[in-house]
Amino acid sequence: MSLQLRCLYTHSLALVVTLLLFTATSGDGDAVENITAVLGHSVTFRCPSNHSTPVEGLYIQRFKNDKEVFINGFYRGRPIPVLPEYQNRTKVNETELSMEMRNISISDEGLYKCLVFINNKPEISEILLKVTAEYSVPTITKDCNKPGDGGAGKSCQLSCSAVGGYPQSTVRWTGLNQSLTNVIYNRSSADNESKTWTINQTIVHNCNQPTNISCAVGGSVSHTITICETESFPFVVIVAIAVVLVFVLLLVFVVVMKCCFRGPQRDDGAGETGVRFIDCRSQLQHV
Repeated sequence: MSLQLRCLYTHSLALVVTLLLFTATSGDGDAVENITAVLGHSVTFRCPSNHSTPVEGLYIQRFKNDKEVFINGFYRGRPIPVLPEYQNRTKVNETELSMEMRNISISDEGLYKCLVFINNKPEISEILLKVTAEYSVPTITKDCNKPGDGGAGKSCQLSCSAVGGYPQSTVRWTGLNQSLTNVIYNRSSADNESKTWTINQTIVHNCNQPTNISCAVGGSVSHTITICETESFPFVVIVAIAVVLVFVLLLVFVVVMKCCFRGPQRDDGAGETGVRFIDCRSQLQHV
């Protein structure tokens, strides 16, 4: 490192340290401004200034682990050394008094401080950054029993889960009578690296009528399913009844045909040569 750059770095570092000490004992500025960023996207911090006087410098700092950490900025046209974790992710716009931060992570969430220098005096404002991440479309499943399968009536075990969201959220059910519902499993866990959440819940719903339901986690909603459907007549029973009916009809047909084609019988009242045929209609009445 050349002597000139070393002097610039030392001067800038001393200026930042002095400023941190100054702002630590200064009173709060105006009301905190809230901004929201989506995980993995970019966000712009805009520092307010109502003066027409040229700005000498801009520092953007953040509160981290109960300390103020310098993020990026400039003073009298000179850039100030930036910590490695912010070197390729932050860029200051001296004209707009703003800073763009790219590739937002959960760890970037927190309180930031803007210091705009006019006549060697800082105007202080605070910005609260909140990070969000959309949950995946919830997965909803059902497992319904039948009356008599170990219980007094029909019930359904329902599960809903979603991953990759932030901040932590809860499962919300639509279409259920809460008085007929019991929660049997409820768990939320955060990923160690991304800090995003996985949400799981399982409930038991006692059926009283067919119902269309869905579940939601954060702003994501599952598809709709139907539970507690009315039991239709078993297909096997329908087939069995049809077979029996066909058999009965065939039996009737055989009896009728046998009756109609029987040979002649002797009629005692008609003499030795007299014969008569059985009336099929009368026989059919007795079948």
